[in-house]
Parts: sequence; C-alpha cells; structure tokens
Amino acid sequence: MAISASALRQNIYKILDRVAETGIPEEVNRKGHVLQIIAKNKKSKLANAKKRPVIKGNPDDLVHMDWSELWQP
Repeated sequence: MAISASALRQNIYKILDRVAETGIPEEVNRKGHVLQIIAKNKKSKLANAKKRPVIKGNPDDLVHMDWSELWQP
C-alpha cells in the first residue's frame, strides 16, 4: 500500500532506513502517480541469516548416542 507524500515527509528517515535495511521498496502517492523508493544494492538474503552454533565433531556420534535418560514424553 502506497503512503502519501505528507506521510513520507513526516517519516522520511524511518522510511529510508527501513528500505535500506530490508530491501523492500516503499511506494509513495504523489498527484495520482505512484513512485517507489528502492535500495539500489539489495542485501543478500543470506546477509540477514542469524549465526547458529556449529556442532564440531562426527555427526554419527550424535545419531548413535543414548538419549533415553534425557527423553521425557
């Protein structure tokens, strides 16, 4: 949904920051025309990925571990 030029004027920095961070274009209505604010260099989807802990070791050791004492139905 496009915002009005007045709303853009009131929130210009928030809108620009949001477009820069997310890469999602913002549409603005101005005298019957729809304009877009877009980030020229979109971020990679992987750039937003959270870093997760890595298991170091042999994955087969996890499969063959006895988990019965930790299991609670």
